[in-house]
Amino acid sequence: MVVVAAVAIMLSAMVAIILDKYENLYVPSIGTIRTVGVQAYGGDINQTIEGRQYIDWGEIYPGTQTNRSLELRSISNLGITLQLNTTNWQPTNISDYLNLSWNYTGETISPQQTIWVKMTLSASSKQSYISFMINNNVTTFNFDISITPAKH
Repeated sequence: MVVVAAVAIMLSAMVAIILDKYENLYVPSIGTIRTVGVQAYGGDINQTIEGRQYIDWGEIYPGTQTNRSLELRSISNLGITLQLNTTNWQPTNISDYLNLSWNYTGETISPQQTIWVKMTLSASSKQSYISFMINNNVTTFNFDISITPAKH
């Protein structure tokens, strides 16, 4: 039991040292926006010279949440509800440690109606996330955000 306790203490100390060493670990990011049935504009949306919309999430630190807002306007001739999906994460497995959510609650949006939504990108605080970043030399990441009418 003494050996097990000693090993546990040593492992805890090593993890604490690693976490302290990488306390300021961050990664810049971009999220490209694709929409169907709605237009996205305003708020924190940026646009490339080619006209592609994106959200700059800034520097993401382990264990933090970053909020960005935008407006969505229905361009459908029917009332719609929306769904949010993320795809094309680069690097691929970073999606195991990051989660995108929003405050949209599923209400029906009438034709031409505009709503404000807040998106939240949450970064894991787990040691495995920090190890992933270090082991894969991740200095940036990006992903696509799709906002589409929900299928009924």
